[in-house]
Amino acid sequence: MTDRRSDAPPAVHRIEFDVDWPPGHVASYLVDCDEPTLIDAGMPGPDAERVLRERLADCGRDLADVEHLVLTHPHVDHVGQVGAVVEAADPTVYAPAGIRERFDRDPDDLAAAVRANAVGAGLTDDALSTAVSMAVDSLERNRELLPPGDVDAWVVDGERVEVGGTPVEVIHTPGHQADHCCFRVELGEPTLVSGDAAIEPFRPVAIHVGLDRGVEDAIAAFYGALDRLAAVDVARVYPAHGPVHDDLAGAVARDRASLDRTLDRTRERVEAGAETAAEIARERAGDRDIAYIIAEVVGALRHLEAAGRIAATVEDGVRRYRPR
Repeated sequence: MTDRRSDAPPAVHRIEFDVDWPPGHVASYLVDCDEPTLIDAGMPGPDAERVLRERLADCGRDLADVEHLVLTHPHVDHVGQVGAVVEAADPTVYAPAGIRERFDRDPDDLAAAVRANAVGAGLTDDALSTAVSMAVDSLERNRELLPPGDVDAWVVDGERVEVGGTPVEVIHTPGHQADHCCFRVELGEPTLVSGDAAIEPFRPVAIHVGLDRGVEDAIAAFYGALDRLAAVDVARVYPAHGPVHDDLAGAVARDRASLDRTLDRTRERVEAGAETAAEIARERAGDRDIAYIIAEVVGALRHLEAAGRIAATVEDGVRRYRPR
């Protein structure tokens, strides 16, 4: 990501797509240099493709000019236009290595694992069926949007990969999503392209693997990601939600405090008599759908249980918690 046309660092252009959840947008970034590099690929659909093409045109670029496509994680709002970019430009595509194994998952095996954990969370009837179908639909949709065969370079934590002649450091930052990676790169100043990590206005929800096997590791994984980011020294952060900012340390500290509060409040709900993850999720959600917080609640409960802060018994497949 070097620009030999001048001594100035390459321009970084933000491309925003509308989404239906807070804060109402998701951002990709074009690093405008000798080998134009797009970081994340926005939402799927023709409207998002039109936005991408128009914003590239505003920068004096065409979709066919993209030579490198770097992906932070496989959520729908980050891989939606991979197909359009690959078809138009045939770029070198970089993605976190964990995606390859995740996308190779048998849907029936995923459904069975999610069903067991959803039952364990106390979900029943339509909520149980919805949890299973959402997980399978997400797998099938996301691997259609990001076919593993389109990826040229599977990147891993700690690796330094050359992108357009510029070394990029890969930092594995799970918790929000298990394969999520941030990328540290020099763009005239030490810079972190952070995807759904180090967001200034809020902490991203700890979805991690959803209700799949490994949900019990979500909170520890998130803390581990924050530990890695705390060791990173950058002057600017380019996140996928919220504004570009210069306070990585502040974002990390805020997210750590938010996780601490989540654990404390989850324990308080158990002490107040809540027995299942579903009960706690409904208390947290109020009138909102619990679908996108149930995994975080399960992860918090399992983390507290592993730490000896609460106890649990399993009755008819349902994990019931009590104060220790």
